[in-house]
Amino acid sequence: MTGPQLTIFAILAGTMLLFVWGRLRYDMVAIVALLAAIATGVVAPARAFAGFSDEIVIIVGSALVVSAAIERSGVVEAMIARLTAGMSRIGSQIMVLAGATALLSALVKNIGALAMLMPSALSLAKRSHGQPSRLLMPMSFASLLGGLITLVGTSPNIIVSRVRTEMMGTPFGMFDYAPVGLGLTAAGLLFLSVGYRLLPADRKAAATLGESLDITDYATEARVAEGSAAEGETIAAFLDRAHREVQVTGLFRGEDRRAIPFPDATLRAGDLLILEGEPEALERAISASGLELDGQDRERSGDEADIGVIEAVVERNSVLAGASAGRVTLHALFGVNLLAVSRRGHRLTERLRDLVLQPGDVVVLQGPLDLLPERLAELGCLPLAERTLRLGSTRRGLIPVAILAAAMAATAAGLVPVAVAFFAAAGLVMLTGGLPPREAYKHVEWPILIMLGALIPVSDALRTTGGTALVSAWLSSAGAGLPGWAALGMILVAAMAVTPFLNNAATVLVMAPIAAGFASRLGYHPEAFLMATAVGAGCDFLTPIGHQCNTLVMGPGGYKFTDYPRLGAPLSLIVILVGVPLIMAVWPLR
Repeated sequence: MTGPQLTIFAILAGTMLLFVWGRLRYDMVAIVALLAAIATGVVAPARAFAGFSDEIVIIVGSALVVSAAIERSGVVEAMIARLTAGMSRIGSQIMVLAGATALLSALVKNIGALAMLMPSALSLAKRSHGQPSRLLMPMSFASLLGGLITLVGTSPNIIVSRVRTEMMGTPFGMFDYAPVGLGLTAAGLLFLSVGYRLLPADRKAAATLGESLDITDYATEARVAEGSAAEGETIAAFLDRAHREVQVTGLFRGEDRRAIPFPDATLRAGDLLILEGEPEALERAISASGLELDGQDRERSGDEADIGVIEAVVERNSVLAGASAGRVTLHALFGVNLLAVSRRGHRLTERLRDLVLQPGDVVVLQGPLDLLPERLAELGCLPLAERTLRLGSTRRGLIPVAILAAAMAATAAGLVPVAVAFFAAAGLVMLTGGLPPREAYKHVEWPILIMLGALIPVSDALRTTGGTALVSAWLSSAGAGLPGWAALGMILVAAMAVTPFLNNAATVLVMAPIAAGFASRLGYHPEAFLMATAVGAGCDFLTPIGHQCNTLVMGPGGYKFTDYPRLGAPLSLIVILVGVPLIMAVWPLR
């Protein structure tokens, strides 16, 4: 073993230890590894930052932006609400929600797909008086399985494609992963539809910000627009459309006349409804029925991307305490719009402009993001901790979906490379207003991109120093007497075992070149072993830390660390038993 090989092995071993230790963020660990590689000379300074220009970084970042735009459009959420209407059996709910999450994960990044559908799962659990813990972990696992179906579903697939390009000059195509991914996803979904019983039924979600502050339902105003779905239907029909998640506490026609909101009252264009519910439920009801949130269309300065909403508590010395928004002329004097009000223990039926605010009321204000903190200080309101609210935001409906479909079609037809297609898609969703640039940059997971950019030169140093060939030789000796299926299974299990500690992207950066070299030494085609690496790295079902999807559901589902292997261990076994023969059938070893 040469000196450079010893050095790169030592750096990788230290990197693993730091990942396992967990005291440093994974992006900082990657930065330390890159600096160590530069300092010891195994990575030349001229190549130190080549990873940041790699197409992997572009694809992952762009996919996150497109995912966020589709989530913001509400199209997926509306479809799930229709599919789950009246559904009460847990098994059926899991099949719909987990199936939709898996399908969506094949089209966008799996973390983005899960984030889109989590609100629907929480809403469904509340409507059916169930526990979110029975739904969220199966959805998380389904998102990992669905990510195996296409090139852009998960980072390991993108990295494995890059390794194949380096070895054979040809990358994996967008749907080369589909035969294996679809088979594993189908097997996984069948198990999850019954395996959810392995999860404890007594898990309660961690308290949300709203629950910890005892924020009750908000009241807001929405107007029935010409041609909207609500025009001509009864209040009862409107409430059915909103899945009874909101209530109509007031109905106004004209400036002076007030109609009692009886269930059989027919809505007309121009009617103003006082709606009460949680912010997400209000936003869903307004969007699904084509209503216009009253107040957000007042004249405002600045680009839409610079307009946002914030929750704040009215303090005792606030200028709003004891006054109404209309009397304070909130928009004229302060440049902000009052969109909603929540008052603990009270149902609000008045127009927001006429409502006399009290200390302790929680208000939702809309205005220029750069001026909102200053305006809150002038109003004497205490901002709550940051929480994403879409109430009052503009949606672009099917535009982001159409852009994503065009990008997928262009890559599938071979018209443009994947990186170009998704970079163009990310730019278009921002240009068309599907996702304002300010929000787009918030949805990019910069630590993941930093980690990828920093670790790519380090993992490449393993190859240039001959370390990959050395490890492949060791593995070849260990696997020389094994049949092909056992050698393939060894790589899949190794990747699956390492990814909880290294993070799936880091696992593939290290394991893929080794797996390819191992296959070549045994006289096998490398494609099957690269696929096994991607499958193993993409299937961490045992811990909440190996993949962001598992981490995302931990709080809302109220899960403990030990809950993951209860459902994840049998699912991992299914992936191994189904995955190995499936890979061999699609990608022959010889």
